[in-house]
Amino acid sequence: MRIGGIPLGGGAPLVLIGGLNVIESEKATLDAAARFRASAERNGLPLVFKASFDKANRSSIESFRGPGIDEGLRILERVRRELALPVLTDVHEPGQAKMVADVADALQIPAFLSRQTDLVAACAQTGLPVNVKKGQFMAPSDVALVVDKVRRFGSGGVFVTERGTTFGYNQLVVDMRGLVQMRAAAPICFDATHAVQHPGGAGLASGGDRRFVAPLARAGVAVGLDGLFLEAHPDPENAPCDGPSQIDFETLDRVLEEAAAVDRALGR
Repeated sequence: MRIGGIPLGGGAPLVLIGGLNVIESEKATLDAAARFRASAERNGLPLVFKASFDKANRSSIESFRGPGIDEGLRILERVRRELALPVLTDVHEPGQAKMVADVADALQIPAFLSRQTDLVAACAQTGLPVNVKKGQFMAPSDVALVVDKVRRFGSGGVFVTERGTTFGYNQLVVDMRGLVQMRAAAPICFDATHAVQHPGGAGLASGGDRRFVAPLARAGVAVGLDGLFLEAHPDPENAPCDGPSQIDFETLDRVLEEAAAVDRALGR
């Protein structure tokens, strides 16, 4: 499959899917896309830019959600046109799929919605590649059923992103064996930033521990990946959404350098 002009899976080079957790402003999004592009180019990785126009599953009704679909898609269209980057974004409701597909190069089904058949069908029927974020409640073997759903509804390809599995309260754990199992069903991507999240662990929001982003990214690439998913922010401590699990741009460059070195060592 291809996201824009970038091949994913089937022995293609490792792809970076990276960007912002949520769109905060037009300028911040364009700046972040430019910084991601520069870092990806320095490390020889093709880039698909990701940013959410709405975080519909926030812990608290008081939490920041983003600019909404109209403004968010307008900003993503600027990223796509002015920076020549393919873009990926979340779809939360079946009725959003066609509108998002007019701008995006790939559609993402959020983890909490990964078993929603009507949403899967709407995204697949756009003909664009579909990224299914594996639900925190799903075993690796369950993913094959979701992949089959997407393919039956006819898409431009499907891949799966692992982001950890619920382990007790407010904790996620990544089973690296699952990456191997899921890759047998579809190309596999690993979200090393959401994997360090502590869902609901900060009371009104999710906590996290960004110290583990780099080691998990290295481990995932060493197991074998088609894509590496990372979110960064210029000031993670003050990010309005998932700050504790995001990294800054200096750290991003180091993580990508290490990931690319591991990938080369495997002879990719």
